[in-house]
Amino acid sequence: MRVVFGPGRLADLGGEVDRLGLRRVLVLGTAEQEAALRATADGLGGRAAGVFAEARQHVPVAVAAAAADRARELGADGCVAVGGGSSVGLGKAVALRHGLPVVAVPTTYAGSEMTPIWGLTEDGEKRTGRDRAVLPRTVVYDPELTRSLPVGLSVTSGLNAVAHAVEGLWAPDGTPITALMAEEGVRALLAALPAIVERPDDLDARSGALQGAWLCGAVLGATTMSLHHKLCHVLGGSFDLPHAETHAVVLPHVVAHNGPSAPAAVAALGRALGVAAGPNTEADKVADTVATALADRARELGAPTSLAAIGMPCDGLAQVVDAVLAAPYANPAPVTRASLTALLEAAYQPA
Repeated sequence: MRVVFGPGRLADLGGEVDRLGLRRVLVLGTAEQEAALRATADGLGGRAAGVFAEARQHVPVAVAAAAADRARELGADGCVAVGGGSSVGLGKAVALRHGLPVVAVPTTYAGSEMTPIWGLTEDGEKRTGRDRAVLPRTVVYDPELTRSLPVGLSVTSGLNAVAHAVEGLWAPDGTPITALMAEEGVRALLAALPAIVERPDDLDARSGALQGAWLCGAVLGATTMSLHHKLCHVLGGSFDLPHAETHAVVLPHVVAHNGPSAPAAVAALGRALGVAAGPNTEADKVADTVATALADRARELGAPTSLAAIGMPCDGLAQVVDAVLAAPYANPAPVTRASLTALLEAAYQPA
């Protein structure tokens, strides 16, 4: 897709809509963003058909249907999705149903705007798939839009993007180029996030984080998802856990699980973290070292470190194990009931 990047580039949104030949776009986002959505629609003038401010995390099927119906009622010929993964995901759902092109204006570091991956949740089950029709035609990255993103959400959405890159590092269809992109994306985010915590208004740090999210999202879009994303999809869809926080909590535990079977991925992640291991260190010890460093970094940034802390019921862990084993994703390490149970128990209440 086309990418437009830089402070103040939101002003180019109307021109980007025109470039795609769109005349009536539906502006999509969450209820919390309604004022910003209406301001965006006002900036588009006659190009805006209306605003739909009902996006929700995990994209419930009923919300997607309501948005698609609204687009049809208004005669919309495209969508502008403003916000994070929930907004972009809703735009993708409309594209999947009606084939309407999407222009994405990210305001978080989720990175989903760079992927052809869609997700829909119904009756506690999240379904995902890939379709080129849902890939946004244009992405407008304006770092100024992320200045108002709360520090906590900045951190967790950034760690969500890091998870995309980590999965790309051990994906069966990864390439040397996606590996370079993944390592640099992780490095950029882990350099920018501490600066954002200390100076939330730092535009250079916000720009660096958005560049990292762009790279990490592009890696996810080009490779196959593995155990980490399967776990997060089940946890989020079944228990409505906060999406970014779930990724932040689960990732170090999946790194510890998969690391011994993916030494090149762990080495790249270690370099991005600034963690070095001796040349003769056993693979499982290297994986534990890198996983611990990642967990420590998340804790230092103020991210949650426990599934219990973000609302996961203890009696739901067995349900997650059953769901993951019933429809497994490709993964570098074997996934058994015992290993998955141990992983989830550690993530539920880490020592």
